[in-house]
Amino acid sequence: MTKRTRFAPSPTGDLHVGSARTALYCWLYARHYNGTFILRIEDTDLERSTQAAVDVILNGMQWLGLDYDEGPFYQTKRFDRYAEVAQQLLQQGHAYRCYCSKERLDKLREDLTAAKQKPRYDGLCRELTTGDPSQPHVIRFKNPQTGSVIFQDGVRGKVEISNDELDDLIIVRTDGTPTYNFTVVVDDADMKIDIVIRGEDHIANTPRQINILQALGAKIPEYAHIPMILGDDGKRLSKRHGAVSVLQYQTDGYLPHALLNYLVRLGWSHGDQEIFTIEEMIKSFDLQHISKSAAAFNTEKLNWLNQHYLKTLPESEVATHLAWQFKRLDVDYSKGPTLEQLITVQRDRVKTTVEMVQASLYFYRDAVILDPEAAVKHLSATVREPLQALYNKLNDLKSWLAADLHQVVADIATKFSIGMGKIAQPLRVAVTGNTISPSIDVTLELIGRERVLKRIQAALEFIKD
Repeated sequence: MTKRTRFAPSPTGDLHVGSARTALYCWLYARHYNGTFILRIEDTDLERSTQAAVDVILNGMQWLGLDYDEGPFYQTKRFDRYAEVAQQLLQQGHAYRCYCSKERLDKLREDLTAAKQKPRYDGLCRELTTGDPSQPHVIRFKNPQTGSVIFQDGVRGKVEISNDELDDLIIVRTDGTPTYNFTVVVDDADMKIDIVIRGEDHIANTPRQINILQALGAKIPEYAHIPMILGDDGKRLSKRHGAVSVLQYQTDGYLPHALLNYLVRLGWSHGDQEIFTIEEMIKSFDLQHISKSAAAFNTEKLNWLNQHYLKTLPESEVATHLAWQFKRLDVDYSKGPTLEQLITVQRDRVKTTVEMVQASLYFYRDAVILDPEAAVKHLSATVREPLQALYNKLNDLKSWLAADLHQVVADIATKFSIGMGKIAQPLRVAVTGNTISPSIDVTLELIGRERVLKRIQAALEFIKD
């Protein structure tokens, strides 16, 4: 059994984590059933939709690895189709032209609100048999006035909405542009969507859309409305909780696999399993285990997952994302250890690729900037002689491998009757600028002979001064 699902974002801003989770659930559902995943850009809000926002959606999907089988489709390129279906509904008596002025509608809304009634259109033009289509008007869908809309929600179970709670919604505006609830219905019917997985904020739209689908004689897809994501303070996730844009997480140094793993568990469970490969997500995903309750975003949990994947993913996979971070800083990472070598020695020490880059710049720069506090503490006159002896030994060393470098440092420590730390730490400050790095022998090997010797020379000059 194959399934056709769609992810249908509006390009009016960033691709937020809530939308990314919806995209992930749609993608997993399609992949689980060997189905089709469709990307549809709902760009009918002409004032707010931008190409920049479209690019953010496409780039975010690509970064996450959520490949689509069809699309992207753009609603603004389907206006002729929407006009055709609107005419069909008019001819079949399922829609009508409404000539009510804005002033009348505003007054109607005010009166209903004052009477503590739900603001809704009163159907004045519903049975109108006269009217000049050349005059300003909208087209409204003639919603059924009796009965109920009943559907089985994949997350919430049975949902029933009485038709008398729904008014005759506008499907085509005065300027001829179609409205959201109308375009969605036409697209879902034309694209033969089997299941609509979307946020719970759309649940009020579903009965309206089902009624239009029924009027068109189209197949009714399944629906599954997933709960919203909250911040750890219980309030709706927003920028005050930190990054909410998917591409901001890329910038902040998170791996896409870590974010996907975090998002899939943010409202869905498979026993007690926390860590999922992509293949395991696809195999295990179902609607039955999506929670009805809102999920709380926890950055510490995401950090833990990101660190896990930094440690366990193949170095070549992490290197792709690390390279992106180096390029952002305009750092030439070809002059130094390979990124795979760097990842091997740094992956246990950091939580993000940003931290890894910041902790590793000394491997790729010609000179280091000495941390003032570390320099004063460790580059004192007492280490000048052993540091000079170390320089001489390293300058004569034939092999530049960690084991041989370790032996040189150990020999100097023995010669001057000082502990390894008493020479290794000043050496570390000299070659890295600070007191933190991988083991000193590995650090020396990866920085390289020429740079190490120049940096020790600079440290000796610093001590003289």
